[in-house]
Amino acid sequence: MRQFLRCDKGYVPCTDWQDDCWVNMELPNEADLNFLVDELGVPVSFIDDLKDIDERPRVDQEGNWILTILRIPMPEKADVMPYTTVPLGVMTNSQTVVTICFFSTGLIQDFIDYSHRKQLTITRHTDFILHILFNATYWYLSYLKKMNEDVTGAERDIERSVQNRDLVSLMRLQKSLVLFNTSLRGNQVLLERLYRVFGNDFDHDLYEDLDIEMKQADNTVNVYSDILGGTMDALGSIISNNVNQVMKRMTSITIILMVPTLVASFYGMNVEGLALADLPFSFYIVIFIAAMLTAATYLWLRHIRWF
Repeated sequence: MRQFLRCDKGYVPCTDWQDDCWVNMELPNEADLNFLVDELGVPVSFIDDLKDIDERPRVDQEGNWILTILRIPMPEKADVMPYTTVPLGVMTNSQTVVTICFFSTGLIQDFIDYSHRKQLTITRHTDFILHILFNATYWYLSYLKKMNEDVTGAERDIERSVQNRDLVSLMRLQKSLVLFNTSLRGNQVLLERLYRVFGNDFDHDLYEDLDIEMKQADNTVNVYSDILGGTMDALGSIISNNVNQVMKRMTSITIILMVPTLVASFYGMNVEGLALADLPFSFYIVIFIAAMLTAATYLWLRHIRWF
């Protein structure tokens, strides 16, 4: 998808490319990529770098083009992990800004809507990059809140019972937190790199606000990682304790069943002179003795809290 936008108290679409406009491409096809290379002169190496889902945040320059790669969050398939991060490239020269992402995310559209609400007028490319980074950091914080709610829900489920799906969901959340932690730190390093590359040619208030938000997101992901790590450790203890409880109950049941079996085994022997053998109600007497011994064993096990 190819979009042309210009800044007029917020970004508004225009019908075709013009100087000082923003070209946004999400899930570009071959024609879109050819337009970037043939019409705008974007280096092919920049596009190839952005195709790599594991590309790290960095700043690169080739000719009069500068490539800024940042990592942005997005939902992932539920059977893999709830959230992941993907690269977003911002390519700039003296006249044009190009953003390209080979994945479908709502971050850019959210930024466009935000620019309308705030009636933003952005004249410097550095400020544009900072705004995109700011919006990405806000999305990180939003997804972190959702992940914290998922962890809280999983903890409530674990209190009732421990099942495989609870373990798997927590493991997937932990993988997402690791990705978030790595990507946020990469974006922080990128912010420092932008300061060295562009010098003082940016909005210092926006830079300071962005730096604060990034540190908050980094602290948040570390706190949630510690909470999830503690939850996983507690879960291991709960599972071990549940196994011990089950084994204790199974052993208790085995002991209780062994008592009447032992009595029946003695009186089932085909030998002479067996006690009570000549009494008319010997069968019922044996059953009564077995029941009494079984009841006594059960009460003793209850006393030592094996039941």
